Amino acid sequence: MLIVYTCQGHHCTFRKKKRQNIEEPLSECNLVNSGKTLKDLIYDMTTSGSGSGMDERSWFREAEIYQTIMLRHENILGFIAADNKDNGTWTQLWLVSEYHEQGSLFDYLNRNAVTIDSLIKLALSIASGLAHLHMEIVGTQGKPAIAHRDLKSKNILVKKNETCAIADLGLAVRHDAVLNTIDIPQNPRVGTKRYMAPEILDDVMNMSIFESFKRADIYSLGLVYWEISRRCSIGGIIEEYQLPYYDVVPSDPSVEDMRRVVCEQKLRPNIPNQWQSFEALRIMGRIMRECWYANGAARLTALRIKKTISQLCVHENSQA
Repeated sequence: MLIVYTCQGHHCTFRKKKRQNIEEPLSECNLVNSGKTLKDLIYDMTTSGSGSGMDERSWFREAEIYQTIMLRHENILGFIAADNKDNGTWTQLWLVSEYHEQGSLFDYLNRNAVTIDSLIKLALSIASGLAHLHMEIVGTQGKPAIAHRDLKSKNILVKKNETCAIADLGLAVRHDAVLNTIDIPQNPRVGTKRYMAPEILDDVMNMSIFESFKRADIYSLGLVYWEISRRCSIGGIIEEYQLPYYDVVPSDPSVEDMRRVVCEQKLRPNIPNQWQSFEALRIMGRIMRECWYANGAARLTALRIKKTISQLCVHENSQA
C-alpha cells in the first residue's frame, strides 16, 4: 500500500492513495528529518516493492525538480523537505511545502469573482513563475530550463496576497544546454487531457526539441487565463466558473474527445465580445489567442507574456 501526502507548512492534506477506496486524512504532520539524501530516499523507495511505481516516480520527480539550484521564486511553490516512512507493509511519501490557505486557483475561482486589478495580479504572477521555470540561468550556480507539462488551475496555488505560486512539478522536464539533452521523467502520466496542446493530442510533438515542451505549457497557460478572465466582474455581470471546453466535451474527456474538438474542429474557448470594451480583458483575450495557435512556434513565450501584462499593470495603475 502506498500513501502520498502533501504538507504545506504545518498543515497536511491527503493527496493520493492506492489499493484502498477509503480516504484517510492525516491529522498531524510529524515529519522527522531522517538525515537521508534524496538519493538515499530514491534507493529506499525503488526497492520498497510497494507496487505503485507511477506515484513513486511522480514523487521522486517532484522532489528532484524542487531541489534544482536557483529554482526558488516567489511564484513557484516553496519546497521545504521530502521524506518517506516505510514499515514493510505500507509506505508514506511526503512532500512538505509552504502552506497557502486559499488553496488552488481552481478552488479560488469557484468561490470568488475577480476584479480587473486582481485579474492582472493573478495573471502576472503566473506568467512570472512560468517565465522563471522556463528560463535557463547560465553559470556555476546556474539553473536549467524547466517545462512544467501539467499546467492547470488545480496545479496553481493562490497566496494570501492574491498572487499565485505554480505547484506540482511531478511531470516536469529539464534541459541541459551544455549537453543539449532533455531529462524526461520515466512516468506514464502525460498531463491533463483537457489542457493538452494540439500537438500532444495529435501525437506530432517533437520531443527531441526542448522548446516543444515550453510551447505546450504556453497553450495551457492560455486556458488558465481564460478561466480567470471569465470570473472577472464586467459591469456587475459575473459568469459562473467553468473549466475550458466545458460546453463541447464531457466532464472527464478522453484524449480522442479533446483531439476531435481542438485539432479537427479547431475550437478554442469563447472570448466574449464584451471583453473588447475593457482594455485589460481585450489584452488578455489577445494573449489567449496567441497562446492557442495550432503551430506551437507561433505562440508567445512566457517572458513576452510577463512583459505585456507588466505593461498592462502600469497602464491600469496610471488610470486609477
